[in-house]
Amino acid sequence: MFAVYADSFSTDDPLQGLVVGERPDPQVPDGWTTVTVKAASLNHHDVWSLKGVGLKEESLPMILGCDAAGLDEDGNEVVVHAVISDPAWSGDETMDPKRSLLSERYQGTFADKVVVPRGNVVPKPASLSFEEAACLPTAWLTAYRMLFVQGGLKAGDTVLVQGAGGGVATALITLARAGGLRVLATSRDELKRKRALEIGAHEVFESGARLPVKVDAVMETVGRATWSHSIRSLRVGGKIVISGTTSGPQVDDAGLTRIFFLQLQVIGSTMGTRGELASLVTMLDATGARPLIDRILPMEDAREGFAAMAGGELFGKVVFTR
Repeated sequence: MFAVYADSFSTDDPLQGLVVGERPDPQVPDGWTTVTVKAASLNHHDVWSLKGVGLKEESLPMILGCDAAGLDEDGNEVVVHAVISDPAWSGDETMDPKRSLLSERYQGTFADKVVVPRGNVVPKPASLSFEEAACLPTAWLTAYRMLFVQGGLKAGDTVLVQGAGGGVATALITLARAGGLRVLATSRDELKRKRALEIGAHEVFESGARLPVKVDAVMETVGRATWSHSIRSLRVGGKIVISGTTSGPQVDDAGLTRIFFLQLQVIGSTMGTRGELASLVTMLDATGARPLIDRILPMEDAREGFAAMAGGELFGKVVFTR
């Protein structure tokens, strides 16, 4: 079958190990099912995999891709949940120490077909296109959990989204606005600030700028470059929810004094559960909110999408279609 996969690693030139070609059809274990892929979206995880982050050399060649929407074996339109938990695990699958994402231990979604546990498929409503639905399982699910599960935010709260432009950040802005929150966003880039307003932010600011109000929560995916600003932007008792550190995990000043004195909460968040993915799908179906897609490419042109992501040339998601 057709597939986009990694056959080697390179930290300096990750696209060196990217192959667009053919792979064997997948084997289907008991309790698993085959989804025929109609659309799949690109994540930073896929670029990191080509650098050898989270992917072992003995697992190569590995089909890349965490996210997909397509048809199940009965022809139903479905969205694929990317978190694969241990069969013995019960409860929140994001807490399973043996969990993995598609394309880490199991072959990913950039292919004609992907094989997943039967419990990892969620019905896709007709109101969502395959391209839109394919954006949801990683970046959008991460954003949903950050805002409404780990963040516990409700209509009327004020939230700051750091680093507008990336897949998670654009999802945070759109979902927060759809959920009735007041949304502030930052970016170093003037064009990205303008785009953030277009997709739902109430106000935008340059990175590090003093805000006119203290916020109830900060959604943090950037890390080192924005951490100090995030801590300073919170009201007494506010929350910072962190799901990534794209600018680096080390910080010069963690703001520990401010954290304890103002009784701030620092909350980690990663991915989301199948139930949360189903709730996210329902929310989009009900509100009309939709993922922001930067570009749609045939999967044969995957290298173009990877190059754009590696070069930071995106505002929203890259989607590959079959």
